[in-house]
Amino acid sequence: MKCVQRSEVLGLAEYEQIRPHFRGRLIAEKKQRRLAVGPVMTAVFENRETVLMQVQEMLRTERITKESAIDHELRTYNELVPADDELSFCLFIEISQKEEREEMLEKLEGLEEFVAIEVDGERFAASGKREGVEPGRTTAVHYLKVKLSKEGAAALRDGHGAASFIVDHAAYSQRIGIEGALKQQLQADLSWSS
Repeated sequence: MKCVQRSEVLGLAEYEQIRPHFRGRLIAEKKQRRLAVGPVMTAVFENRETVLMQVQEMLRTERITKESAIDHELRTYNELVPADDELSFCLFIEISQKEEREEMLEKLEGLEEFVAIEVDGERFAASGKREGVEPGRTTAVHYLKVKLSKEGAAALRDGHGAASFIVDHAAYSQRIGIEGALKQQLQADLSWSS
């Protein structure tokens, strides 16, 4: 899947005119790209359309118009665009009570090392940057990618592969099937690279 190009990014005034339609369409798509991973985690799978929306929203929110700052946002968010045979997602730990959340973040130290996607019994470990994480804890948001084998990507893309999202940390263990609308979204994402 190719990264978002500068030529696709609209200026603030131009984006404001189409924002309600554009944002509404992508919010609806993101609902289909969400996966509840047990009671306190959610994974949201990314593609170039979701990344474009995030860039546009960041430019709007921060009122960014300087070319170097726009390029910085593009470089940052384009890291979320999955490469060939790859899936990209944000994993959120969602606990509203601050004390409870802090306790869980400490229990989940090293979480990113215990996340995987399984396709037809073959497990693919997630990877991501561990920048800015304090020792003895994890963060509430993780940006992760999973590189599938050619066979795993083909099985998922063609719709005949059974897929699961796995967290097997000692403090939190979940195995959730990837099915329905989400599976269809991931099939489309993987079709970009076939």
